[in-house]
Amino acid sequence: MTPSELNALPAPLFWRRVFCSLYEQLVLLGVVALTFLLPNLALGILFGISLPSWLTFLYLYLVLGFYFVWYWTKTGQTLAMQTWRIRLIALNGMAPTRIQAIRRYIYGSLWLAPCIGIQYCFDLHRWQIIEMLFFVALFLWPLSIFLDRVSPLQRQGLPDRLAGTRQVVLPTNRVTLS
Repeated sequence: MTPSELNALPAPLFWRRVFCSLYEQLVLLGVVALTFLLPNLALGILFGISLPSWLTFLYLYLVLGFYFVWYWTKTGQTLAMQTWRIRLIALNGMAPTRIQAIRRYIYGSLWLAPCIGIQYCFDLHRWQIIEMLFFVALFLWPLSIFLDRVSPLQRQGLPDRLAGTRQVVLPTNRVTLS
């Protein structure tokens, strides 16, 4: 599709974003297991080393950042976005640049800040933290599309507006057999 055709496509609705995010979290379980758990288990079993929590968080943040930035700049779609026919484009209809993708990842992870504050204020532990992170990431963060009063039909989420990108729903390919 040409950039002008991509720019004319509608933005995904709230529930499509939620289901795509849910599927993305399932895909990320595999990414985390492969790139995070295996090396850390090997360090722990072979050398008895346990990384400090801040280094573990930084490593995981960078691994996930590499995953998202690589897919967004390569095809405009992560694996979950391909399933839900959602594509990330720059405001000019082209694929996002590496800088835009990095910005979107950083702005997209801003939802962690209130979660850390809530965890600190309410002294949450173990599963309570996971439940809170899951709820905020899955439901509250996609609600930021309704804050877009400049162009409500494009329904840009907060990370998209700050990074200069937007999401579009790709049309279904209709194949007719003759």
